[in-house]
Amino acid sequence: MSGGASTDVEAVSAANTALYDAVERGDLDALAATWLDADVHVVHPGWPVISGRGEVIRSYALIMANTDYIQFFLTDVEVSVLGDTAVVTCTENILSGGPAEEDGSAGPLVGGLVVATNVFRRDGRGAWKVWSHHGSPVLIDRDDDEDDEGGSADEGGDGEGGGGGITEIG
Repeated sequence: MSGGASTDVEAVSAANTALYDAVERGDLDALAATWLDADVHVVHPGWPVISGRGEVIRSYALIMANTDYIQFFLTDVEVSVLGDTAVVTCTENILSGGPAEEDGSAGPLVGGLVVATNVFRRDGRGAWKVWSHHGSPVLIDRDDDEDDEGGSADEGGDGEGGGGGITEIG
C-alpha cells in the first residue's frame, strides 16, 4: 500500500469516528459537517430509506432529541478506499439510555448491536464526507452462535443476548 493510500484510510477512519462522536455528543452541527452537501441517504435500523441532506440531518435530530445517552463501541471495522470513494463496515456495539431517575441516578441502559455500512466520498476540498449510512440490527447472538445441541443460544426467546432489542440508532 502506498503512503497516499494509507493516509486515505486514516482520513476515512477519522471521518467515520467523527460521525459517531457527533451522535454521542448530540452535536447536530458537528454531525451535519460530516455529511456531503449533495444527494445523501440513510437507513436507520427499522426505518425506511431517508434521502436528501435535510431529511437525513432531521432524522438524526429526532434520534438525538429522543436519546438521553448513547455510546458506540465500534468493532470489526474495515476500511476500503478506491479513488474518491470509501466504504467502512463495522459493528456498532451500542449502549443507550433513557431519562435519569427521579433521584438523579442514571436511567435504564439498553445494549444492542447494529452492523453498519458507511460510504464516504471526497468532497471538492479533499475532505471525506458521509454519502450514505445503512444500519441493520443484529438479531442473533454472535458470541453463542450455537449451544451444545446445535441450536441457537437464544431460541428460548427470552431476549437475553440477542442484541435486537435496541430502540434505535444506526
